[in-house]
Amino acid sequence: MILRLPDAHGALRAYEPRTEPLALTPGAPFTSRTVFSAAHVVADPYADTTPDSPAAVDWDATLAFRRHLWAHGLGVAEAMDTAQRGMGLDWAGAAELIRRSAAEAKAAGGRIACGVGTDQLTAGPATLAEVRAAYEEQLAVVEESGAQAILMASRALAATAQGPEDYLEVYGHLLRQAAEPVILHWLGPMFDPALEGYWGSSDLDAATDTFLDVIAAHPDKVDGIKVSLLDAQREIDLRRRLPKGVRCYTGDDFNYPELIAGDDHGFSHALLGIFDPLGPLAAEAVRVLDTGDTDGFRALLDPTVELSRHLFQSPTRFYKTGVVFLAWLAGHQSHFTMVGGLQSARSLPHLARAYELADRLGLFPDPKLAEDRMRTLLHLYGVTP
Repeated sequence: MILRLPDAHGALRAYEPRTEPLALTPGAPFTSRTVFSAAHVVADPYADTTPDSPAAVDWDATLAFRRHLWAHGLGVAEAMDTAQRGMGLDWAGAAELIRRSAAEAKAAGGRIACGVGTDQLTAGPATLAEVRAAYEEQLAVVEESGAQAILMASRALAATAQGPEDYLEVYGHLLRQAAEPVILHWLGPMFDPALEGYWGSSDLDAATDTFLDVIAAHPDKVDGIKVSLLDAQREIDLRRRLPKGVRCYTGDDFNYPELIAGDDHGFSHALLGIFDPLGPLAAEAVRVLDTGDTDGFRALLDPTVELSRHLFQSPTRFYKTGVVFLAWLAGHQSHFTMVGGLQSARSLPHLARAYELADRLGLFPDPKLAEDRMRTLLHLYGVTP
């Protein structure tokens, strides 16, 4: 059966879907890399909500997707950007997600780390004391759940801080009181424009120095850093400057194969949004890397970069739409509905290209189901056979 898929110029092109998926099954735990998938949330499609309403989450489907990731050996990075944190999911919803997922992780024996931010501060400018208190509240929720904490970049801190010294003070305060080593998250403005100038400067070299000063002051409280700047060389330079024992978790959805593979001076672990749709394939690639077969790892993962770069194209913050779309096509949820109505954030040509690239990779466990759902979407948009 041929699908007629629209391109960016409004023309329709013929595409013949594949008929067989990749044969990907759960395997042994990873030994050479620590790998997290930042997981999406599944909206409740029957909730009577608006984009401004509190998130209505389908908890059964959301937790089932996390069990899918754990079954393939991946850790879950919870309540992060991929889960629409700050783009539909407020702190109350994130706190419930953290508690539920952490309990599910205990039951499933899965690894979990959860985002700690300041997104309960919604009433305008905040003081540094209020930013610290908001971070502390969220850190307590994550630690009480038994999950590892990821200290996320804060819009409120970016808006309030007067310079690098304010970042050093706030992060130093949090690290001193953290019960266990945390992951520090540097999210670039391509993911969230409100984070421009994070660490006290729009000069990335100066910002990097401040970031490293935070880590150097408390190396025993930093398990690792997650870098999401979409700049491979900058990440490589940064990870070579980290104190011994502090890991680099790549968040670079453009260059992850080379960064995870590494070089003679080291490598990156991973905490990636693209590993939500790539979960089983990414897990297979890491197991190949565990055997020392870097070429085999790259052979599996390099072909996925075109899909990732497509999903994360500008405006990058809307990559979640493609992630959830692929989860629907893959059968992980029964609908293409998102928290905050973000299913409308990408065009039909964008979604059609995402389907084609994912299908070519063999990502859909049931290619016929994916084809039928893609055909339904095309029909809803007025594309006739």
